[in-house]
Amino acid sequence: MSAEQARSFDRAAGEYERGRPGWPPEVLDLLPVADDATVLDLGAGTGKLTRVLAARYAHVIALEPLSEMRAILEERVPQAEALPGVAEAIALDDASVDAVFTGQAFHWFANDVAVAEIARVLRPGGVLARLWNEAIEPNPLPPGYRARLDELFDAMPPPSVDDHVFDGMPFGEVHHGEVEHEQQSSRDEVLAFSASTSWIANRDDRDEVLAELASLLPEGGYTFRMQTNFEWARRD
Repeated sequence: MSAEQARSFDRAAGEYERGRPGWPPEVLDLLPVADDATVLDLGAGTGKLTRVLAARYAHVIALEPLSEMRAILEERVPQAEALPGVAEAIALDDASVDAVFTGQAFHWFANDVAVAEIARVLRPGGVLARLWNEAIEPNPLPPGYRARLDELFDAMPPPSVDDHVFDGMPFGEVHHGEVEHEQQSSRDEVLAFSASTSWIANRDDRDEVLAELASLLPEGGYTFRMQTNFEWARRD
């Protein structure tokens, strides 16, 4: 089911671009990656993280397997080098990048093959950085909307990350941190976010579910307190 769920993002590429939160540039200040670096954004989607990386680093490569997502990325971040492909078979030379970033995507390829590929394309001393956004309290969404989202998520959750996925791989100590930021969203953008999740986009009754969610969400703007969590480690 997880591969089918991952492909469902192509069905909701426009909603993904419209509804997903951005990333605070300040998080890059906390990572040991030089501005003149060549970096890879793995599972780049529509380029939400890619555009932040491209504003900082000398050369940004964005790998995205889904064509509809990649088309938006190419339009929004033309300065990045967009490539098709999957994390399990990265079309780059050995030791060719200074850092690999994954933003909100790592759980889709948290397996031994993909992690070995990440290690292969990283130069010795290069950095693997994993980032994910989460909303923190107070959450502005109505209780009924939140409860229905929880039910939908529980019915079709995305894959989880194995705590031991890095065992035996050539990475050093894992460092952790977080950066808080705000996300201003219109009602349409809140609904677009929900439509872009794999656990809704992949449903046969997607349109009916989205109509139900719309009935639970009043008109107006929504301010979300967000936390960008990150982990990073150096390749040995």
